[in-house]
Amino acid sequence: MNTISKLLVPVFLFIAIADANALAEEPEAFTIERSWITEGYDGQMCWVHARGGAIPSEEGSEPMVVVTMQKLLLSGSDVFYAIHSLETKDGGATWTEPEEQSTLDRSTNPDGTVTGVCDVTPAWHAATETLLATGHTVMYQNNRVMHVRQRATPYSVYDQETQSWSPYKLLEMPDLPHFKNAGAGCTQRYDLLNGDILLPIYFKEPEQPRTSVAVVRCIFDGETLEYVEHGNEMTCPAVRGMGEPSLTQFGDRFFLTIRNDETGYVAASDDGLHFDEPIPWTFDDGSPLGSYNTQQHWASHESGLYLVYTRRGADNDHVFRHRAPLFIAKVDPERLCVIRETERVLVPERGARLGNFGVARIGPNEIWVTATEWMQPAGCEDHGSNNRVWLVKLKF
Repeated sequence: MNTISKLLVPVFLFIAIADANALAEEPEAFTIERSWITEGYDGQMCWVHARGGAIPSEEGSEPMVVVTMQKLLLSGSDVFYAIHSLETKDGGATWTEPEEQSTLDRSTNPDGTVTGVCDVTPAWHAATETLLATGHTVMYQNNRVMHVRQRATPYSVYDQETQSWSPYKLLEMPDLPHFKNAGAGCTQRYDLLNGDILLPIYFKEPEQPRTSVAVVRCIFDGETLEYVEHGNEMTCPAVRGMGEPSLTQFGDRFFLTIRNDETGYVAASDDGLHFDEPIPWTFDDGSPLGSYNTQQHWASHESGLYLVYTRRGADNDHVFRHRAPLFIAKVDPERLCVIRETERVLVPERGARLGNFGVARIGPNEIWVTATEWMQPAGCEDHGSNNRVWLVKLKF
């Protein structure tokens, strides 16, 4: 396996792309700069779930960006191990070594089952000046995901001095059957100016197959995340319902993008809690977007609302669930559709899936997308993938 240097990780490639034709057609377009943090794997485990969060610094200097990711056992299905953390202080030119976080590791329960933390997303909470990570728990029996299990939302705070995460706590939810299996895995939250957190979650009764989504309003004092209320609960008839919702605000409205086995959905809201009926994602010509059974996330900027996604129809039938390449396109916030002519490739397709990715606001005019090449199923490496951890900068 190619390893990262002990102290600093060089960026192995830096490609700046500024498509003059795209900029001419799209006055608000951004440039795309691609690099990667690390690559290589041992054929037994691979990095997944790379997501970053920025800690603001003094004006004129680069923010510290902290990325969390974890190892996946390739011989299993969604078998995850401890969260690792790494950081950069120079805009991604160099990175620290990924450090295993014992506070975000697996633990063995009295009955022999194992509880882990996964699908983590870190993001800056300005009101308390803390980097707060949320995700969800997963339970294993004999190193297999338990089909009937409880689930919760773990959260943790980053300590800049020790470069470590605090022991995770669990968000306490109302004592209702359908919140016994509830988590914020792979979701983008939105923080209000008063410090309140709008946290999208998905949930179900443990014995039931279908999940619903909702947004929870929480308060956070820098140490404890506390449930206050949640908005309307949304699902659909598909077998597994809706999951992995991500939230953003653009203008004076809030927007939620939602995973579903058959097609992605989008919904809008005036308050970030109560949403209109979700509708399937389409292009602006009315044709289906083709994104299914994986997450989508927002790249929201004052100049426009953008969706990051994967889809069918991109000469990618050989990719698991068509989860590569990774695209970005502008969204029409009134019609709730993707403007086809603005679609661009963020991360190229090299055989491996890219569907579990992160989007983070780094500065007023810079957004980063992080994505790992997920090395399942066997054979995806034949197309060139090698568990590269991609870093893509959007500069507006």
